[in-house]
Amino acid sequence: MTREEAKKLVKQMTLEEKAGLCSGKDFWRLKSVERLGIPEVMVCDGPNGLRKQSEKEGANINDSIEAVCFPGSCAEAASFDRDTMFRAGAAMGNACQAENISILLGPGTNIKRSPICGRNFEYYSEDPYLASQIAAAHIKGVQSKNVGACIKHFAANNQETRRMSISSEVDERTLREIYLGAFEDAVKEAKPWAVMCSYNQVNGTFASENRWLLHDVLKEEWKYDGLVVTDWGAVNDRVKGLMAGLDLEMPGSGGENDRKIVAAVQSGEVPEEVLDETCERIVSRIMTYVENRDQDAVWDKKEDHALAVEAAKECMVLLKNEDHILPLSEEDEIAFIGKFAEKPRYQGGGSSHVNAKNWSSALEEVKTMENVTYVSGFDTTDSDSEEAKRLEKQRYNDAIAAARKAKAAVIFAGLPDTYESEGFDRNHMQLPECQNRLIRAVAEVQPNTIVVLHNGSPVEMPWITDVKAVLETYLGGEGVGKATVDVLFGRSNPSGKLPETFPLKLSDNPSYLNFPGDGRKVEYREGIFVGYRYYDKKEMDVLFPFGHGLSYTEFAYSNLKIDKERFTDEESCTVSVTITNTGDRFGKEAVQLYVQDVESTVQRPVKELKGFEKIALNPGESKTVTFELGKRAWAYYDVEGHDWYTEEGDFRILIGASSRDIRLSETVHVTPVKAVPRTYTMSACIGDLLNCPEIHEDMMRLKEICDSMFNSEANDSLGESTKAMMEAQTREMPLKSIPSMSDGKVTLAELEAMLSKVNHGK
Repeated sequence: MTREEAKKLVKQMTLEEKAGLCSGKDFWRLKSVERLGIPEVMVCDGPNGLRKQSEKEGANINDSIEAVCFPGSCAEAASFDRDTMFRAGAAMGNACQAENISILLGPGTNIKRSPICGRNFEYYSEDPYLASQIAAAHIKGVQSKNVGACIKHFAANNQETRRMSISSEVDERTLREIYLGAFEDAVKEAKPWAVMCSYNQVNGTFASENRWLLHDVLKEEWKYDGLVVTDWGAVNDRVKGLMAGLDLEMPGSGGENDRKIVAAVQSGEVPEEVLDETCERIVSRIMTYVENRDQDAVWDKKEDHALAVEAAKECMVLLKNEDHILPLSEEDEIAFIGKFAEKPRYQGGGSSHVNAKNWSSALEEVKTMENVTYVSGFDTTDSDSEEAKRLEKQRYNDAIAAARKAKAAVIFAGLPDTYESEGFDRNHMQLPECQNRLIRAVAEVQPNTIVVLHNGSPVEMPWITDVKAVLETYLGGEGVGKATVDVLFGRSNPSGKLPETFPLKLSDNPSYLNFPGDGRKVEYREGIFVGYRYYDKKEMDVLFPFGHGLSYTEFAYSNLKIDKERFTDEESCTVSVTITNTGDRFGKEAVQLYVQDVESTVQRPVKELKGFEKIALNPGESKTVTFELGKRAWAYYDVEGHDWYTEEGDFRILIGASSRDIRLSETVHVTPVKAVPRTYTMSACIGDLLNCPEIHEDMMRLKEICDSMFNSEANDSLGESTKAMMEAQTREMPLKSIPSMSDGKVTLAELEAMLSKVNHGK
């Protein structure tokens, strides 16, 4: 339904009907206006599958129907694969049609600011470009089935501690480049039906009533014309929220907030046209779904399961493979050790938890292999009882014995459900100590030890030098068991790349001293230096860098070409590179493009991801990968100018297999069409104004006067550094000091005339 058609329906509503439409009927349903043919519709949790509440009598909000569980967002981002994520989204969209769901809540696009955020498994990346691109693919997939996606949680929701009340204190440049950056491209490119505002405050104002966030940025700047919905129970002041751009409150408030809206309109506090526009957006989404309802949609769970397995394979990241220990041979004696081999942790806890019945374990997938033995090694439950200690010791001894007998040992480790979930943050970045102890002990008796990880966020690996290989499966969905076995035994070649940095230890993380805040606010003091942006700037060692991931084959990078060497920032730039599979196995490579500002007057990261493409290559095959770079590839956000600007100069285009494995580079020169606007005062320094073309000659004269006064060859009483010191002082001298320091050679009136000229173009 078009907005014009929705407008006609809204005009026929009473004030009470319009106010009522702005909140949910219950936990999952929107209200109807039956006399106008507007039915109630249902939404449900995502994003890695349907968590639709069961409609059986007596069911509560935690009872959900059986569904297919796709890889979690933490794994999806590791795929670096837009196509597979589109197909997974489309499968979920089709399931929504079959189950009469109008909007699927997800994806979660919040930045992984800290590795210990409890909900990181539901988010994509520490990098805004990667997050926005994978989110866009997911959204397009869902909405290709005429079902809405709801991107969340907007914005700066990067922790679970006090998430319903904490104020995220973030400077505007950091917000724009990092935290809003993860949403911007996804919103503009994929046009999700709904945007979910977060619980938290952003710089002291609740997101649900933050007009700058919801109206000025989202609706005005980004031209978003969809629905803004609350996270469940996120309303602070409903009337303020309505005026700020909040459309739909979920769930309802028993009519209380509806009555407040009615009263506000009647009193003139809220213009009725604001309410009308809100209702138009709600009605257009409801009716668009109703008009495109696919009554014949069939949910083939078997087919979706196969896709979940395929997606899990694309997401797995081979972190280490010393001596090419992987893939394993099915002919060798292999010991599977660890509870997760029997019962994998394939999804996170909380609102995204899917009622999956068809999950597979690695143990189940090797049941026909006579050469594979299994011992649990550890338990995932905590107990200090004497019996629990006895069983733990027995499991430990059995694991050591099994490892000794085998040709290789595969330890299935990871984080239990109790370690990471919606609702709380982790206290550390460690695996349970019983797992660390077991891994070290097995590695002592078995040199061919492989670790398979099930976790939603980075973990420390104190045993990393003791083991031959590490396979990161993240939370791989219900197909993780088959996918893991296929990768371990070489039926599938791993191709995932890390969507986040794995630091050596938690205290290395840039947010460490300012996470999770003091209970009232959390300060984002690291600014734009999140993830690899920080580690690269600090030249800090990491466990595994952003973008890292190995393969069973090798890829050569060559023939980097750029269609132009010099251009303006309003022109696009085409970059191409040839990738060749030089090994003897079919494989896929995620080619990454980073941009580096060679010299900048503002703080910039060493490099930033600006493009990626995943390609499939047979042995000996070559393909050309092409990237298109626009203005944003070179720009930073200037707070004073309220826009994105590029500084003139050289930029390096870096092509690599990871953020720290750069294979090729070329330099281009970019000239901005629009200069950064600046308003100068008498406190501005000579150095600030030297590059202003309007007064360049005047400034050079001033510099010469100051140089002659300060830089006397005879004046070395302060030491050999006197000349350098005086040159620095000249550049940093404020204009207001020049009249007195120049002994009247430069007047205040002359300086004011210069400022007027540069500030007003006169």
